[in-house]
Amino acid sequence: MSDDSHNGDVPPVTELLALAVSALGGAERPGQVQMAEAVANAFAEGEHLAVQAGTGTGKSLAYLIPSIARAVSEGSPVVVSTATIALQRQLVDRDLPRLVDALAPALPRRPKFALLKGRRNYLCLNKIHNGSADESGDASQEELFEPVAASALGRDVARLTAWASSTETGDRDELTPGVPDRSWTQVSVSARECLGMARCPYGTDCFSERARGEAGRAEVIVTNHALLAIDAIADAAVLPEHEYLVVDEAHELVDRVTSVATGELTPAPLGVAVRRISRLVSPALVQRMDAAVATFSSAIHDAQPGRLDYLDDELATYLTALRDAAAAARGDIDPAPKDPKAAAARNEAIAALTEIGDAASRVLDSFVPAIPDRTEVVWLDHEDNRGTLRPVLRVAPLSVAGLLRTRLFDSATTILTSATLTVGGSFDAMAGAWGLGGGPKWTGLDVGSPFEHAKSGILYVAAHLPPPGRDSAGSPEQVDEIAGLIEAAGGRTLGLFSSMRAAKAATEALRARIDTPILCQGDDNTAALVEKFAADPETSLFGTLSLWQGVDVPGPSLSLVLIDRIPFPRPDDPLLTARQRAVAARGGNGFMTVAAAHAALLLAQGAGRLLRRADDRGVVAVLDSRMATARYGGYLRASLPPFWPTTDPERVKQALQRLRDGGPP
Repeated sequence: MSDDSHNGDVPPVTELLALAVSALGGAERPGQVQMAEAVANAFAEGEHLAVQAGTGTGKSLAYLIPSIARAVSEGSPVVVSTATIALQRQLVDRDLPRLVDALAPALPRRPKFALLKGRRNYLCLNKIHNGSADESGDASQEELFEPVAASALGRDVARLTAWASSTETGDRDELTPGVPDRSWTQVSVSARECLGMARCPYGTDCFSERARGEAGRAEVIVTNHALLAIDAIADAAVLPEHEYLVVDEAHELVDRVTSVATGELTPAPLGVAVRRISRLVSPALVQRMDAAVATFSSAIHDAQPGRLDYLDDELATYLTALRDAAAAARGDIDPAPKDPKAAAARNEAIAALTEIGDAASRVLDSFVPAIPDRTEVVWLDHEDNRGTLRPVLRVAPLSVAGLLRTRLFDSATTILTSATLTVGGSFDAMAGAWGLGGGPKWTGLDVGSPFEHAKSGILYVAAHLPPPGRDSAGSPEQVDEIAGLIEAAGGRTLGLFSSMRAAKAATEALRARIDTPILCQGDDNTAALVEKFAADPETSLFGTLSLWQGVDVPGPSLSLVLIDRIPFPRPDDPLLTARQRAVAARGGNGFMTVAAAHAALLLAQGAGRLLRRADDRGVVAVLDSRMATARYGGYLRASLPPFWPTTDPERVKQALQRLRDGGPP
């Protein structure tokens, strides 16, 4: 793809980067320059690019500047997708405003940027003013009959209704303080429930449509992986037309797309659907739907959780009855009544019935091929919902590689970036999961990190500990090891555990044993805990998955990252075990391709919590001896930054003591 005639108006990317770095008071980083040039070249050549850019590279600027340059010169917007709200906010509230101010004098016009989220994130004026047939929304029956909950729900809705008159955006994230999901559901709609701008009496004032309009006029559109997935899966376009895409936090892309592509059937929403149709279809159809929901709900409530490789006749009968009842009720609803309130109620009912019918059909269809040829995985979960078990039947794609290849990479030149993309030292695992392996032309580039990992950090593997068993959470040997390390560090520890049970067991054992404070995930909301941890160097913080990827604490409050065990997926994880089996059926190594790759990526994310700025120093301690002794240990270590390695606990404790006392590591 060649540059068009406007390109002469836009300076080269390296000049724009130098201008921005100077204006923002930064320093030139070779990796950042290399990445910016590679992104600009990928856009120009129409070739996909995967870039691993370690912490401290400044990758946001390295992709935003060539994105702005391309969009301004070509008049074609660039979509930037992130996995987390934190990064979205950083881009929209900090990086892009400062960058636009810095670059505007050198560009032919001032570039615009916009944030776009899914429709459910915005207030729906029609629902606020016209309501729907089922005013209870998705609130559970228990909540509806509980006076305190009902009054709280009413107060929230009244507050949201008042806020609708004063808010400029209708964006849920701008509501302070926020409200629970059950309250927000009363004033928002999904894309399927929406009447559409032409039919809605409030279409011209719609917050979601206004946000889409702003995005359509912007050079850079910031969104999230979930909306990107919906845009790829849905028949109608959700995002503005675009030829260029940047996926930041790209290591999360497969999981987020899989989540959006997962269908589920669970009793509470099924009951809501029955209430929604009660005034819209004949009593016979309401009764038929109610009976189908009751028998299906009873069956999954009594069934054993886990992956379903075979569908018994009883459950197949109930699913067929549910699918057919939903289709019959849907066919009996007038989709286009003249009254707006009636139209909203019908749209909500049709959307609910469509989702039920689609999910039931997918489950039934998934069992038709023989196991080696299946493309979907079905499993039953029993989730804890405020002390009661909530049965959920789920169906998910075995792989989203084909979906990403045909619906994402075939339509836009894509940059995929993260601090952790290589697994075992190679991009191949991620490329295969994305659908790039053997498909569209792509290049992998590791621009490294400005940090001197071997001088700044130690990778300590506790090779003398016994390998962790299934129930080794808080074992005496591990507790002794953790206590010695934390005492040497004087607190300053982020403990990353493979389960919440392990984190709580270690917290309980160590609080009784060491003098420095320990916070545990669940004591407060995660943001508040991280803030307390960062504020007091003597404090340690223990937790599980969200801390492996979500903590950014530079400086002396974090000198030691503890990892209790290699984070392999649970042996009963239905989706990952099905993926392992599929790889093995094709003659591959399912354990290495799926389980070890999963663990390597999480280990790299966890280890990445240690060095957040150039003067940080410390230790990553892995308390799982298999990292040193197992055949796959080298593969896992190759996925981590190049820290100085050791298995000597005394050297590590001495290094931590020197750091605690303010000396050299």
